[in-house]
Amino acid sequence: MKEFLASSTYIDWQHPAILARARLLATGSEDETETVRRSFHFVRDQIRHSWDYRQNPVTCKASDVLAHGTGYCYAKSHLLAALLRANGIPAGLCYQRLTIGNEAAFCLHGLNAAYLPEHGWYRLDARGNKPGVQAEFCPPQEQLAFAILTPGEQDFKGIWAEPHAAVLAALLNQPTVEAVAAHLPDGDLSAEATPASLALP
Repeated sequence: MKEFLASSTYIDWQHPAILARARLLATGSEDETETVRRSFHFVRDQIRHSWDYRQNPVTCKASDVLAHGTGYCYAKSHLLAALLRANGIPAGLCYQRLTIGNEAAFCLHGLNAAYLPEHGWYRLDARGNKPGVQAEFCPPQEQLAFAILTPGEQDFKGIWAEPHAAVLAALLNQPTVEAVAAHLPDGDLSAEATPASLALP
């Protein structure tokens, strides 16, 4: 679990603001699962999805997502991982490959997995709800933002300790949320054999 508890450049949970928010979310919590639930609801509901709200700047690092209150799904997953790790809860990043609206194009979608003592690794999606999107925290069942429905879409059964390179390239090299939308990351991650991923059940 060591790598899923680490502080790093983009999951910078040792940042004072992350530590303070994590401490607040854990205050009065009965157990780790309740802390995960609170953290999930905070990121899902209080951090705006950049494209839904057309809100700049483009964020990537967890502490920047918290500071600006906005992020794409990938950036929001970085923040949720940081908040959980700050409370000693193993957390990683997961990805899906989804169609973009009604277009034939595909893009990666970012979400999380957290280790719950009663259930093991559990995926949760703090992208942010809107009409047609209703992600919830209801272990042991998953209720993610998007189902795999279209040929070519994929649900990658892995957990990454660090953001994928394609995601970092999109968030770090584009100046606005509109530019990110025009250059959303894509790729088939199923063929990757990385020590930073674990098979999900």
